[in-house]
Amino acid sequence: MSHVPDDLAGPEDPDDGAQGRGRGTRARILAATAASLSERGYAATTLGCIARVAGINPPGLYHYFSSREELIAEVIGTGQRVVLDHVTDELRRAGPAADAMDRIATAVEAHLRVELELSDFARAVTRNAGQVPDVVASAAHDGSEAYHHLWRELLDAAAESGQVGDDLDLGVARMLVVGALNWTTEWWGSAATDDMETLMRTARSFVCHGLAGGQETGVTRV
Repeated sequence: MSHVPDDLAGPEDPDDGAQGRGRGTRARILAATAASLSERGYAATTLGCIARVAGINPPGLYHYFSSREELIAEVIGTGQRVVLDHVTDELRRAGPAADAMDRIATAVEAHLRVELELSDFARAVTRNAGQVPDVVASAAHDGSEAYHHLWRELLDAAAESGQVGDDLDLGVARMLVVGALNWTTEWWGSAATDDMETLMRTARSFVCHGLAGGQETGVTRV
């Protein structure tokens, strides 16, 4: 689940100039870090653990990254782009026929699928958002803002079309929705059901009916 995007394979091998081999090693390091962050969390993701999974000696990591924080910041930044790109692509596929609330339902499902099924990088972001040190959090600021901007647009469109309850504060609603979606990584797999389609159906209904208040939506209640 920890495929590294092609544009992050990285620069030429700093050891011996073997470009292809160096990029492959860098990709393994990133994938190993993403897998550890998604499964074990920030505190347990040590350089020794990363090196062991990537199949290199720990000192070899410093040929590619100057510090643990730099490495983790790159994984978090990659995960942010993976989430944003996947949700944006799914919204594009929804097409012009989808109304504002349908688009929110699409974004809910896309967010959950990419963090739970499709990418360790995406899960690393949502699992570790509150754990990373300030230097990593600062590097992730722009990526977080870009994703929240997408959700601002979704909620603004729903409000303008009269599909959101009049008593809602859209800023608070956005934080609650995105926070709930991100928190799913903490409990998914230990809940009463591990059926992905049940999760998707419930999440869509929960978010869309919660935003609509007493108004009708096109999303099926569960």
